[in-house]
Amino acid sequence: MAYVFVSDLHLDGAQPRAIEQFVEFLGSEARSARALYVLGDLFETWLGDDLIDAPRARVCQALRALSASGVPIFVMRGNRDFLLDGEFAAQTGARLLPDPVLLEIDGITTLLTHGDLLCTDDRNYQQLRSLVNEPGWRRRLLALSATTRNALAAIARAGSRKHMAQARPSIMDVNTATVERVFGAANAQLMIHGHTHRPGIHQHLVDGQPRTRVVLDAWYDGVQCIRVAGGRIDELRFGGGVRPLADLSESGTAHRAQ
Repeated sequence: MAYVFVSDLHLDGAQPRAIEQFVEFLGSEARSARALYVLGDLFETWLGDDLIDAPRARVCQALRALSASGVPIFVMRGNRDFLLDGEFAAQTGARLLPDPVLLEIDGITTLLTHGDLLCTDDRNYQQLRSLVNEPGWRRRLLALSATTRNALAAIARAGSRKHMAQARPSIMDVNTATVERVFGAANAQLMIHGHTHRPGIHQHLVDGQPRTRVVLDAWYDGVQCIRVAGGRIDELRFGGGVRPLADLSESGTAHRAQ
């Protein structure tokens, strides 16, 4: 059985097709997973566990059905749904993860992160990230009315679009030196993240050792996730299709699973 990873689904009532695809995925391919990891931005916005509309409730119900079937679900907060909290976890059966987090996958030390903490060239964004991750700021935001929170979210989305249009594309990608510092500090062999919407496999040399970084695709129409088992990394396309991406047991980055 494989560990399955997805990221950046950005589910929202305005995109019902994406929600239906994800619900179908949870009832099909995901049922055979050893565990499902969602590495941030499951939702386009999440304005608090007290504001769950019908589309979001449908997603939560599908996650609950998967967890009830025996598949563990782990969800990391992203920059869009950083207010996910205990009621969401209770409703879905998912466990919320810190960012970043280390785990062992078949003997491979793996670091999971949403990915935005690696984009250190975008200093304005990093300042905002520090603010929204401050517990006191979150409490004050959640104390506001639903109307106010929705209005603030609309302003934030408009500001994000403006920032992305004006900033150099390279600024919004990861900083290689930061990636390699994180690899070294964690002593990880594999890193998996999303956020940048620039899927790919990247090789890094840190402290004389090869390290592998996997960037997840956004969900959208292609609907992509990866599965990891026995040192192999494959791309899984919803509705059929598997494409080998890497074999860590052959590359020397990690040993074969026991």
